[in-house]
Amino acid sequence: QRKNPFSSNDRLASKPAHTQRGDPTYGRPPEGSRTEQRGKDAHSHVGKEVEELCLIIRRTGVVGEDGHVSVTFGQLFETYVTISNKVVGILLRARKHGLVHFEGEMLWQGKDDDVVITLL
Repeated sequence: QRKNPFSSNDRLASKPAHTQRGDPTYGRPPEGSRTEQRGKDAHSHVGKEVEELCLIIRRTGVVGEDGHVSVTFGQLFETYVTISNKVVGILLRARKHGLVHFEGEMLWQGKDDDVVITLL
């Protein structure tokens, strides 16, 4: 649209053509935009789902000798799938934030039902 001579949108013409990698706004939506707000809302929603997953692990799991609560993936899947169909994605996000631990890169229903998930 920046090069379109028929475009009447002056807002596009006033913006710089490209941001550089070192720029703090690189790869981010413009401040105050609806895109930025949607991203914030999504981040908040996923954070709530991670919290809910941790509560379910605490409620359904068993406290081990080390004091950490553990549950098998099969048991967690059966419990959590009635709440959300994104069990594995939320587990991966929780692991990324250091809230849970489990072996392997990905968990698959049926194949990994015996994998132990530990709440940290």
